[in-house]
Amino acid sequence: MTDWKTRTKLIHAGARRSQYGEMSEAIFLTQGFVYDSAEQAEARFIESGPDEFIYARYGNPTVRIFEERMAAIEGTEDAFATASGMAAVNGALTSMLKAGDHVVAARALFGSCLYVLEILGRFGVEVTLVDGTDLDQWRAAVREGTKAVFLESVSNPTLEVIDVKSVAEIAHAVGATVVVDNVFATPTFSKAVELGADVVVYSATKHIDGSGRCLGGIVCGTKHYIRKVLEPYLKHTGAALSPFNAWVMLKGMETLDLRVRQQAASALAIAEALNGHDKLVRVIYPGLKDHAQHAIAMEQMGAGGTVVTLEVEGGQEGAFRFLNALEIVTISNNLGDAKSIITHPATTTHQRLPAEQKVLLGITPGLVRLSIGLEDPEDLLADLTRALAAV
Repeated sequence: MTDWKTRTKLIHAGARRSQYGEMSEAIFLTQGFVYDSAEQAEARFIESGPDEFIYARYGNPTVRIFEERMAAIEGTEDAFATASGMAAVNGALTSMLKAGDHVVAARALFGSCLYVLEILGRFGVEVTLVDGTDLDQWRAAVREGTKAVFLESVSNPTLEVIDVKSVAEIAHAVGATVVVDNVFATPTFSKAVELGADVVVYSATKHIDGSGRCLGGIVCGTKHYIRKVLEPYLKHTGAALSPFNAWVMLKGMETLDLRVRQQAASALAIAEALNGHDKLVRVIYPGLKDHAQHAIAMEQMGAGGTVVTLEVEGGQEGAFRFLNALEIVTISNNLGDAKSIITHPATTTHQRLPAEQKVLLGITPGLVRLSIGLEDPEDLLADLTRALAAV
């Protein structure tokens, strides 16, 4: 399997069949497992083998296929699946931290990620936020004793691209663990591990499912981290992924590479066509040559991703006119879907942030986040152009 290409791994990695020889992965929809004897039960609670299960909160055969498949394509030793992307972020950080520890994080994060850091701060973890694109700020903030650094490889929603390799070098110099939320980079374009990430987190709800059906998350890392640090926290706090949702994710993975590459190609075409439009203050897309971190994006991902951020003239009123005039693109707060989705971060995903923090992050009243789907890009561009005429 180690010699397989990504598309092959996306379909076959981690596969296991029951005695019935089913073609599609089976859904083991059970919360518990039986033992041949009391002695076997005792032994399994001491240490479970690779295909030995105890309770669905600890692990499940369908979920295990998903975990092994994700570890295979991400290039990590192991992985642990969770009920949602935020359960993955919370578990990845909280499992390794305690009162008195120090974490350095990029300030441009999804609103719920910022909330997790806020909670950690309440429990005595020191959190320092930096401009993720400024390596000097990382150098100044990271110190001896820093336990972890946390960042989104591409930030939500302003699409800042962080130099993961350089940040990892800074963090590793003091022994800190590098945790990367890689949702916008997607597993298709991810090079996070080879760039130095120790732990990679995904919301599987996004591109991995790809059709807006189920919640899910996953944390990828070394076997020691996954089994000795993360697993004890997650199995006792209950953020288990449903076997049915794991099965949906497995079906999504079969077309993941094909979908994401097409979405990224459409995103680039749309970004190029809209760049300079008189109803737009700016078009933000890492695939555009005028993006501040374009070179880093190409080095780290080889593509600009599936999301385009637009700043519409006229502030919130202009943005709302634009959103309400769209016919194909749907107003919702998910991303990575086969359907194109648009949202207004200042009033939705990042609405709880104080006004001054929104300004600092560049989340202006006119900013909208556009996740490009699988519709014909010409139809999408026509829809977007018609809606801009309403601004």
